[in-house]
Amino acid sequence: MIPSADKMNSSRNVDTSESLFDMNYFSWNVRCTLIAAGFLFYSVVFTFSHVLCFVLSVTYCSLPAKEKVFWNLAATRGAFGIQSIVAGLLALLKDPVLHADKILAQQNWCWFSISTAVGFFVFENAALHGSNVVFKTFDVALAVHHFFAFAGFASALIWDNVGHYLPMVTLLLEMSTPFTCISWMLLKAGFSHTLLWKLNQWLMIHMFHCRMILTYHIWWVCWQNLERLELCVPVPQAILFFSGLFLLTFIINPYWTHKKTMQLFNPVDWNFAKETSRRTNDETNMILKKTT
Repeated sequence: MIPSADKMNSSRNVDTSESLFDMNYFSWNVRCTLIAAGFLFYSVVFTFSHVLCFVLSVTYCSLPAKEKVFWNLAATRGAFGIQSIVAGLLALLKDPVLHADKILAQQNWCWFSISTAVGFFVFENAALHGSNVVFKTFDVALAVHHFFAFAGFASALIWDNVGHYLPMVTLLLEMSTPFTCISWMLLKAGFSHTLLWKLNQWLMIHMFHCRMILTYHIWWVCWQNLERLELCVPVPQAILFFSGLFLLTFIINPYWTHKKTMQLFNPVDWNFAKETSRRTNDETNMILKKTT
């Protein structure tokens, strides 16, 4: 009996999905391939954002080069945020294997997510430090944040006996990123007075509060499994993880939540406030020179 076309297509789809998540993730060839794939994919997103916005957006074309780079980085981070939200929610709410053992349980789909996330963080660090060199700037807080993001997920590949629940739930901290992207783009386009911008800002602030609650959940999981963490997690990885978690819980999340809440009532682009003020002053001085 000849199988129907529908059955053949469904079988082919199953084989494809199984082959994607059924690789030998303990092979560094596989890991490096996925890291490179993540880097390449988000590089393409960055480039596609530039081309699309250059063709369609008047606002984008009017921006200085530094802000164009930030625009495309925001779009790229938004795309990564969507990937992280899906992966993080699967780990937090659905996957029974990870819930059965939050310290040692591992899943193939988590290996895929972690490896591609490392690729994204390699891209983000390269873009950050490359733009710092080109535009002669350096944001210490952002550099520290990006370092811990990259080093934390890279450590999950280096010390690969540790479980995936905590790294995957940590990915869910990117839940605010798509809303941050939308907020900044609408602000630059002059739509900060609209209901759409305010609604997105409210959702973004809510996501930042959810981030804070999520960090408390991570601390609680660690406290509940403290003895197992001491036995199973290497000291360098533990120092890296808890240092980053401390910064997120007590410094980064509260600071960003405060800044985004203040931005709701005072829609200002703090990222480039000094540059905007400088350009305004230069334009005013030029006008005054012409009139005198």
